[in-house]
Amino acid sequence: MKPFSVTGFLLLCALVGITNVAQAQSALDENIIQIDGVTMTADSLRAVPEVTVLVKNKRRGVESAYSGVFSIVCRKGDTLDFSCIGFRSKEFVIPRNLKGEYYSLIQLMVQDTFYLPETIIRPLPSKEGFNYAFQHWRVPSDQYELARRNTNAYMLRALAYTLPHDGHESQSRVLAQQANEAVYYGQQQPMNILSPIAWGEFFEAWKRGDFRKQSNPYLDGSDY
Repeated sequence: MKPFSVTGFLLLCALVGITNVAQAQSALDENIIQIDGVTMTADSLRAVPEVTVLVKNKRRGVESAYSGVFSIVCRKGDTLDFSCIGFRSKEFVIPRNLKGEYYSLIQLMVQDTFYLPETIIRPLPSKEGFNYAFQHWRVPSDQYELARRNTNAYMLRALAYTLPHDGHESQSRVLAQQANEAVYYGQQQPMNILSPIAWGEFFEAWKRGDFRKQSNPYLDGSDY
């Protein structure tokens, strides 16, 4: 009988180790599963986009697409956490007795309403500013009064004269000026001071009282 060599013993250990690793790898592959699913509303079955799908207690996750479709790889027995703004959070435990490597899932999300506390930001005026506001400011009582003041013709004209022109208005003004110059190209432009139509409009406006001084309700406190 030949003595057992050291080389044969090492070879036998290597074969046993490779077999154990293969068996462990096979068992690990059987626990891995790919979840393909879609997130939808529970009442109308509409797709819910941007739902965060996380594997609980693990720093891995995905986000559903615009159509609500998502895909994630995890292990059997893991818990998936579904969360989205405006919807209640949901959890789904992957069964351990699933067969195969793929699983389809339709997760229904229930809408939720969040009531945030009201936040009112008020500045801290100086003593002089507080006295002036207390004496001269006219605080409207409702939203209708605010809308009426914001659409007042005097205020709109004041804003039109004081605010700078934007790019579109400046471009339109330049194009109109170029078009007017092109009409009278090569000749003297007429002067409205000699136009009887302009003088007639001036007299009519004078009779109507368009040039009378109008009071500013925001300065003198008078109503309009």
